[in-house]
Amino acid sequence: MELKARASWEVRDSLDELAQLAATAGATIVGDGMQKLEVPHTATFIGTGKADEFARQCRSANIDTVIFDDELSPAQARNLERIFDCKVIDRTSLILDIFAQRALTREGKLQVELALLRHLLPRLTRFWGHLSRQKGGIGMRGEGETQLETDRRRVQERIHTITEELRQVQQQRSTQRSGRRRCHWPLASIVGYTNAGKSTLFNALTGALVLVEDKLFATLDPTTRRLRLETNQNVLLSDTVGFIRKLPHRLVEAFKATLEEVVQADLLLHVVDISHPQAAEQIQAVNQVLGEIGATGKPTLMILNKIDRFQNGNMVGQYLERYPHAVAVSAKTGAGFSTLLDELGTALRPVRRFVELAIPHEAAAIMARLHAVAQVVESDYSGPVASFKARIPPRMLEEFLPYLVRDHGAP
Repeated sequence: MELKARASWEVRDSLDELAQLAATAGATIVGDGMQKLEVPHTATFIGTGKADEFARQCRSANIDTVIFDDELSPAQARNLERIFDCKVIDRTSLILDIFAQRALTREGKLQVELALLRHLLPRLTRFWGHLSRQKGGIGMRGEGETQLETDRRRVQERIHTITEELRQVQQQRSTQRSGRRRCHWPLASIVGYTNAGKSTLFNALTGALVLVEDKLFATLDPTTRRLRLETNQNVLLSDTVGFIRKLPHRLVEAFKATLEEVVQADLLLHVVDISHPQAAEQIQAVNQVLGEIGATGKPTLMILNKIDRFQNGNMVGQYLERYPHAVAVSAKTGAGFSTLLDELGTALRPVRRFVELAIPHEAAAIMARLHAVAQVVESDYSGPVASFKARIPPRMLEEFLPYLVRDHGAP
């Protein structure tokens, strides 16, 4: 739908993205169309005339599904299905279908089911339109009304059950997060637009085997792995679900347990596909979703990915001028990784204190503890005591006070 407030290029780009989503869901794209209106038509969204025109095209091409780029009301969907004589869904329903296909873990499946049920609840009427639906009153309820109320109650009960199960999952995640944090390693979460190369980057940095596909929403379930920098600094790196423009609010709500990894992170790694013609708009879309989940203002390192797709560095240079603190890399070839790792270590350094320690050789457990929780920069075992220069979390300082030689403060 090309409304007055939206630019033509924005509509076209969003429609192209819808085609990618449909292909990801397994559909074969036959064609598309746009309608220019001041405001959406109440009954059919696109107006009766345009609806009839699209209906003729559907019949001639034997179309079985029509997908709208904007969210339809239940009434609009019912009216359009009658006119088109085929299934009609909107962008939200399509994304939910993709998520249902991609969810692998119990948590992911619960989150998708919750979003689906919340989306389905106001649309239940369409499934029982063939039954009688008399108006209310004792003894005046028709068969359809009874079935409709029964279904609504069952859906609401299931929503309540899933919400409780997800609350338990959230508590489990919190426990796991607390366990990881006992190591006092900083957490960096990879965020970005879907298909920006987040999982490819995650695999390349950590050696993980997260699914990588040239499709939207290839990764749904978060994965966390340890990354050890060349400076001996340990970092917990988390790969999360990709964002998208017009991300359904129901999905944001349902996936809050998953997205807490982003909210709790010490640093966000915002991966951007700079080979995409609308990369700037994708950056805005990601920032908007970060705002919705309460992650605005977090320390962020922007990573300009897919530089291998450019024959020369002019375009990359333009982006670096626009985002001077960003790092340009290729997750596919590994180009720029050394700079990325240096920047990652620098960005996380303020959460550590630089100290010098002298630990007796017989205190092997203390040395092991130091290597486990700190970034050991330099070590010397040749003297009467072992000497260390290390960066440790401020809250760990008290544990090593008996061996402290000098505290340089924040590096």
